[in-house]
Amino acid sequence: MTNNFSLLNLFTGDIMTIFVSIILVIASILSWAIIIEKIRLWRATKRNPVKIKSSDNLDLIVDKLMRPFDKNLWFLSMVSYVAPFIGLFGTVWGVMDSFASIGINQSVSIGVIAPGLATALGTTALGLIAAVPAAIAYQYFAKRADDLYDKLDEQRTEIKSK
Repeated sequence: MTNNFSLLNLFTGDIMTIFVSIILVIASILSWAIIIEKIRLWRATKRNPVKIKSSDNLDLIVDKLMRPFDKNLWFLSMVSYVAPFIGLFGTVWGVMDSFASIGINQSVSIGVIAPGLATALGTTALGLIAAVPAAIAYQYFAKRADDLYDKLDEQRTEIKSK
């Protein structure tokens, strides 16, 4: 008896499994690109802190200074909420495939249901692989952006009161 397990086979079943897998992989790649962008931005900010200079429209300046820090956080939030549901859809699809195999083969052997269940668990894993880093990064960078906004708001208040 040979073991034909392949990680690639978990995600290349039918067209729906491929579609779900591609969506989750793309979401994960884009999330990591945003995470890396934010890490670089915050490192640059550490070297050159953001400060308000006296100006006419302090509210507008604070908003402009905050834009790079808030940019694309919505995507991390969306992936953290949606990816598990997309993975769950893949799970349901794989379980339905297993039940269809049982009906076609009139057998409940492990060889009949295992491929569908393996695909189901694979898409679940992909959903979590996309969602967990996005959720952690969103919370981390949103908190840092909020703290920076509070700091800039204090500076704005000090400049206005002078």
